[in-house]
Amino acid sequence: MDRGYRNYLWLLTLVWLAGLAASGWSPYDRATWWMEMAPALIALPILWSTAARFPLTSLALALIGFHGLVLMLGAAYTYARVPLGFEMQQWFDLARNPYDRFGHFVQGFVPAIVLRELLVRLGGLKPGWLLTLLVLACCLAVSASYELIEFGAAMALGQGADEFLGTQGDPWDTQWDMLMCLIGAGTSLALMTRLHDRQLAGLRS
Repeated sequence: MDRGYRNYLWLLTLVWLAGLAASGWSPYDRATWWMEMAPALIALPILWSTAARFPLTSLALALIGFHGLVLMLGAAYTYARVPLGFEMQQWFDLARNPYDRFGHFVQGFVPAIVLRELLVRLGGLKPGWLLTLLVLACCLAVSASYELIEFGAAMALGQGADEFLGTQGDPWDTQWDMLMCLIGAGTSLALMTRLHDRQLAGLRS
């Protein structure tokens, strides 16, 4: 494993461990905390187990680290009760706490680069419109899958799933969540494709 990549991975691990400790110290709802934190708890051992044979670009790794922190904050308070979201609600005179919307934006923003990297390096696809369409479709599929998981949790837990769902009384919450994910993915590709291509070229060289 490249020494620089190992250092980046150790930094991510230490930051996440600190974030997990802070987030899990006294969460609003312990069951919700576990459900919200599941992606990060699964991702970390995968990153370590694949580090030697498939190190990611520093961009992808940094975005994954950021996404984990977003999850930890949402898990600690539940997405509908994050204090930063209430501040934003007051600043912009919104009808609801927008942190859940931000979380789903990030759900597209981060996986767009990670999925793009996998499609290029493992799938052999070249940068272009087809790759862009496939990344957007995959991000939307990930979002839809997550919504199905939320649906399953709601059916299994009944009212106990309210904090996990974070709908805040919006009957169109599922559609908004998927739309925000798609917007996040499109924004990510528009802003970071060139940087990502340079880093992928560096890996190949």
